[in-house]
Amino acid sequence: MTARERMVAGELYDALDPELVEARERARLLLARYNATGDRDALTALVGRLADDTVVEPPFHCDYGFNISVGRHFYANVNCVFLDCAPIEIGDHVLLGPGVHLYTATHPPDSAERRSGLELAKPISVGDDAWLGGGAIVLPGVTIGARAVVGAGSVVTRDVSADERVAGNPARPIGR
Repeated sequence: MTARERMVAGELYDALDPELVEARERARLLLARYNATGDRDALTALVGRLADDTVVEPPFHCDYGFNISVGRHFYANVNCVFLDCAPIEIGDHVLLGPGVHLYTATHPPDSAERRSGLELAKPISVGDDAWLGGGAIVLPGVTIGARAVVGAGSVVTRDVSADERVAGNPARPIGR
């Protein structure tokens, strides 16, 4: 398996592999163009799947872009960050407030493994009609269900069920 295949599969991988370094450089160049000009072609070239009616307000940042899949009627406000070492799947009619961060990147919990320089990634999924308030952070491996609401500033460390409302650090269920 290549480093890219290991990365996407959630296995230990070398982030300094030349293919991955080149892919991050490509993403940086496309992001620079998009963030400076709002050039839709740059965003389309960057993101793996992007609906025609998607709105991503610049500035936007990601690692690779090719692991991001976005449904219809998606809106991301300014300063969103997607660390897309593993797939990030976003459904239809999803809203992200300013500064929402989606982190698939992680590291081995064992210090000796971390010292090796190898990294891990776990996918993130956001269901249809979900709303993530400004400054929310979603950690690796989390699934946010359809119609869920994540309060501003929350740190989501576990899955959020469909129709659930969560807030806080760590995010916990709150009343409807």
